[in-house]
Amino acid sequence: MPASQIVTTKDGRFGYEASGTPEQQSVVFLHGIGGAARAWRGQLDYFGERCHAMAWDMPGYGRSARLDMVSITTLASALQDFLIQIGAKQPILVGHSIGGMIVQEWLTMHPQAASAVVLAQTSPAFGKADGDWQKSFIEARLGPLDRGATMASLASGLVEELVGDDPDPHGLEIATSCMAGVPEASYRSSMLALLGFDRRQALRDIKVPTLVLSGSKDRNAPAPMMEKMASFIPASSYVEIQGAGHLVNLERPGEFNTALDAFLKAHATTTAAEAQ
Repeated sequence: MPASQIVTTKDGRFGYEASGTPEQQSVVFLHGIGGAARAWRGQLDYFGERCHAMAWDMPGYGRSARLDMVSITTLASALQDFLIQIGAKQPILVGHSIGGMIVQEWLTMHPQAASAVVLAQTSPAFGKADGDWQKSFIEARLGPLDRGATMASLASGLVEELVGDDPDPHGLEIATSCMAGVPEASYRSSMLALLGFDRRQALRDIKVPTLVLSGSKDRNAPAPMMEKMASFIPASSYVEIQGAGHLVNLERPGEFNTALDAFLKAHATTTAAEAQ
């Protein structure tokens, strides 16, 4: 299997990892709040033989520059800039958690610009900033940092809360390493960017083929909510990975890759050359 390469865009704004060649279908992976481009290496290596598979470091993560203001909208605009920089025409976008929210927001701006999308363990809404559940969620994650903890000291516990039954040990190690390496400022701004996000009414307007993928033990993006989410998207299919928590691609890489592989075989029909 091809090894992924660490790359930086020509403008220097984005770091990313890539496998495959530009002549192949572009498949772009977007990580979650505690992730990084390297969280997708298992997918880049697996799919790089037949796709131009790329995973960005979200702005403020890894080798990517921070944004002056962080919101789902500014992150979606940054995604468009990134796609232009890497020359990804009619890509398939795979968004996990906040990455899936960014994909949803991006679709409202560019409804026909993707060949297909995958919304993995994400949500169409986070809710009001002053809601009790929302305030509790943010406090549980930022409170320890306010009291002097570090991302490195919190990483293991945070990941343990996210995973389901019998996670892959190597995937668990990667998840913990990624979480520990997230800059505190970026973690804080990404958490706060969730507040107020609500694209529930836009689900019916998603026109591209969509895979909605959940884990049955996911407490952050519960499977029943995701199944309901899929029911509002016209051209959607729904896959639930039994026993998995919030980090399916790392917890159950084989099952995640199988589900994505089937979706790509059905929808990865436009090569980069044909899209030009």
